[in-house]
Amino acid sequence: MNDLDDFRAALRQPPDEPFAEPDLAVIMAGGTRIRRRRRLLTTTAGIAAAAAVVLVFVFAVQLRQPAPAPVAQPPSPVSVTPTTTSGPPAPKPLGEVVGTGIKTTAGEIVLFAQAIDDPQALPGIHFGLTAGFRKADSLQATLVTNEFRGSDRSFGFHATDGGEVLDGQVIPVFGYFAGPVAKITTTVHGKVVPANLAKWTEDPNVFFFWFDPVLVPDSASLTPLIAYDSAGKRLTR
Repeated sequence: MNDLDDFRAALRQPPDEPFAEPDLAVIMAGGTRIRRRRRLLTTTAGIAAAAAVVLVFVFAVQLRQPAPAPVAQPPSPVSVTPTTTSGPPAPKPLGEVVGTGIKTTAGEIVLFAQAIDDPQALPGIHFGLTAGFRKADSLQATLVTNEFRGSDRSFGFHATDGGEVLDGQVIPVFGYFAGPVAKITTTVHGKVVPANLAKWTEDPNVFFFWFDPVLVPDSASLTPLIAYDSAGKRLTR
C-alpha cells in the first residue's frame, strides 16, 4: 500500500470520541458579547477622545490666562478734551414727505425727494426718490434711487425700485412718473393691481407711486407698468 492508501484507510477509522453537538445558544451569546464589547470599546474610545479634547481646551485656556499685572502706579495727570459723537445727518426732503399709510415697527414708510447736485457726472439729474421711515418727528432714509443718464423729468417712468426687505421691513415697489398720469397699474399672477399716486409738491407734473406690498410682494412679480391719463387713455406701451 502506498501513502495514499494509508491516508484513505485512516479516514475510514471511527473517531475515538463522538463529535459533540454544537451549542448554538453559547455561540450566539458569545457573538453578542463580542458585538457589545465592540460597541463599548467604541464608546470608551469616544469618551477618551472627548476627555482629551477637554483637557487640551482647559490647558489652552490656562495658557491664555494673562500674567499677573504689575502693581499700578499713580497715573500722571492728563488733560482730556471732551468729544461729541453724532449719528448720520437727517435727510433733507425736497418738497413734502408723502406718507404711504404702511405702518411698521420702524415707523410709517414714506417717500420723499432729495436734491442731487453733480453737474459733471449727472448733468440732467437734479433729484432722487427716497423710501424711508417716519416716526414722530424723526425721518430715516432707507433706500434712495435716481436716474443716472438723460433727464430726471423726461416723460415716463423713473427710478422704480423696492420690493425687498431692508432694515427688517418690506419696502414696497415704488418710483415716480413724469407726465399727466392719473392711474398706474401692473399685473401680478394675472390680476391687475393699481398703484397709489401722490403729486410731488415741487413739480405738479411729477407723481410718486407705490404698490401695496401684500398685493405686489416683490419687483420680480411685476409685469411692465402701464400709465393712463384722466380720460383712461393709455400713456405708455
